[in-house]
Amino acid sequence: MRLVNKCGIITAAASGIGRAGAIRFAHEGAKVLVVDRDQRAAEETVAAIRATGGAAVAAIGDLTQEDFARQIVRTCQEEFGGVDFLWPNAGHPGAAAVEGLDLADFDLAINLNLRAALASVVEAVPLMRQRGGGSVLFTASTSGLVGSPVSPVYSAAKFGIVGLMKSLSKRFGRDGIRFNAVCPTATDTPMLRVFVKQPDDEAAQNEDVEELVKKRATGNAFGRTAKPEEIASAALFLISDEASFITGVALPIDAGATA
Repeated sequence: MRLVNKCGIITAAASGIGRAGAIRFAHEGAKVLVVDRDQRAAEETVAAIRATGGAAVAAIGDLTQEDFARQIVRTCQEEFGGVDFLWPNAGHPGAAAVEGLDLADFDLAINLNLRAALASVVEAVPLMRQRGGGSVLFTASTSGLVGSPVSPVYSAAKFGIVGLMKSLSKRFGRDGIRFNAVCPTATDTPMLRVFVKQPDDEAAQNEDVEELVKKRATGNAFGRTAKPEEIASAALFLISDEASFITGVALPIDAGATA
């Protein structure tokens, strides 16, 4: 097992990529703080982990609130005795349109995709330094590597995540803290259904949501969406000590979409 005696945090872990990661990490020996705003779904993730002998605790709250984004790090320290990894996975699709954009929608996307992630990192870095190192993994996107015509605000936030990750990797490398990012293409999650059916995307309103999901899969070499477990597998590698000489990497998990 690759994460024995490791403890850490995954946000947006009640469903999708975060839930797949929490279950996989726990199976590999980690103690996981399952963070989400959906209490019922978060507790289901915890129950699934405990049912197979793993260790997990739920933390419920709104990551756009700075106090909560910081508190989850302290909660992990209190519950498990340390913080070895942090995966700020929570995100928001942002507005589809630019014309008539309500900047409150922009603020929400930036707050959840970027600001909340940074708030958790600010709290985690001193604790990781005390333990002699750690691993931080951000969830970016292929839209953080190449521009997105369907969601420019989301793309801007994810470009910000990639830039932040690269800068932090250089700043804290001598402290033994690694920073990387996974950059998935369209992945078969509840979030994808929200993403393709944004209320301000007039063209999407007349189409079936599952048909829209299928269309998002046509731009890669496999012609399908990714599975959450496939993203979790890549995340496990980057978080684990097997990636001990890897930092500053934005890894596309995209079936060649950015090739």
